[in-house]
Amino acid sequence: MSDLLRAPAELKFAEELDWLESIDDNPKPFCWRLSPKMVRLFILGSERADGLDREISQKWFGDRSFVERSIVTLASDRGLLLIGDPGTGKSWLAELLSAAISRNSTLVVQGTAGTTEDHIKYSWNVSMVIAKGQSRESMIPSPIMTAMETGSIGRFEELTRSTSDVQDALISILSEKYISVPELDSDNIVFAKPGFSVIATANSRDRGVNDLSSALKRRFNFVRIPVVTNKKSEAEIVRFRTEELLRRHQIELDVPPTLLDVLLQSFADLRASAAAAGSDDEKLESALSTAEQIGVLEDAILHSNFFGERALTAHTLASSLVGSLARREPEDLAILNKYLHGVVEPRSKEQGGSWPEFLQGGRDAIATLS
Repeated sequence: MSDLLRAPAELKFAEELDWLESIDDNPKPFCWRLSPKMVRLFILGSERADGLDREISQKWFGDRSFVERSIVTLASDRGLLLIGDPGTGKSWLAELLSAAISRNSTLVVQGTAGTTEDHIKYSWNVSMVIAKGQSRESMIPSPIMTAMETGSIGRFEELTRSTSDVQDALISILSEKYISVPELDSDNIVFAKPGFSVIATANSRDRGVNDLSSALKRRFNFVRIPVVTNKKSEAEIVRFRTEELLRRHQIELDVPPTLLDVLLQSFADLRASAAAAGSDDEKLESALSTAEQIGVLEDAILHSNFFGERALTAHTLASSLVGSLARREPEDLAILNKYLHGVVEPRSKEQGGSWPEFLQGGRDAIATLS
């Protein structure tokens, strides 16, 4: 896997999945590779009470009820729609579920304004059609059709970004569990095998872009993934992803706990400010999600490794925060400057520690961008 920029979950955690499969004697729905209990354990990690001979790492940090409801939905004949703000881990949960259930999380359709019915049904190999005519051999199945044929989980990212025509085509697939191929005279229906289901994700901030019809909503069970607000849980997520980054880049660099606390507190402050804002102009354009928090820390770590003293500093962290969150000029810069002046400056005088250096780093970054 060292030659892959980003390995899918089924490859990254192949050893764990193999071991769980070898000890799994619980009943499995359809052709699932793991039982529902083992799928949950793979995603949420093992505890001492599980009595396992080895530890299973926690990969998704959130309420276990969300994971359990997702698993139960996939064991039925309904689709699963994970909906929430950007950066709440919807896609990562979908990938982990697909990896544990089907050992294949790569059957993915990315929803955009340019997504067509062909992307969720099938298209044709033009050269083969010209040479031999239309046949099953010259047909190019979509990831969703492949999932149907193999009894696997198909994924549809950003469902509300796709047009109503594409959404209508998905209704037929979820309802009838087959795809007709009218271009063929025989063998012209592709039926879904047991185990097939669809996990879709939707950004709750995209409401009004291409709203789901009531007919499509009825085909899905909704699981709403909230923004992580618990500092302990958020710290665990950030540490998990940061350790991944350090391993991937083979970076030997410590992240002082005090700086992680500064990052968590700064995001909590900015979220509180956004919640109290009277208009969108008084809010940062950023969603201030956990994913963006991880991005700020990753940027600071890489900058420290490549251009700094190979040690993360509060100055670099503040610079990364301003650079990552200031997307509108001058609005976002004004909001960040107000935060530094009104919150960070008093705190740096009262608490000291890393806050004075963080304050100076933020001011320097704003001065550079202004």
